[in-house]
Amino acid sequence: MKKFLVLYKADIASFEAMMKTTTPERRKAFMDAWGHWMGAHKAGIVDGGAPLGRTNRVDGHGVTEAKNDIGGYSIVQAADAAGATAMFAKDHPHLQMPGAWIEVVEMMPM
Repeated sequence: MKKFLVLYKADIASFEAMMKTTTPERRKAFMDAWGHWMGAHKAGIVDGGAPLGRTNRVDGHGVTEAKNDIGGYSIVQAADAAGATAMFAKDHPHLQMPGAWIEVVEMMPM
């Protein structure tokens, strides 16, 4: 089985709008949908992941605060990329947010 890093992404404006306008009931429905998805795909989930917070960029000049379009991550396993991406069909909860997409990246063995 191969491992894949999954990045849950959306444009920054969509993330910010969602955080400001989502009701507690909508958050609960969203989390229930995530729980259902994770249960349905538990055999392929290595690490369910988590939402991600603030970003710091480190380079040769020091550390600066940065923004990016990554809202969270997971790690899954599958025989190949087609199997991994099939787990994230258009009914995945993240894709219900306007401006959202999911990137699935193969983790290469060392």
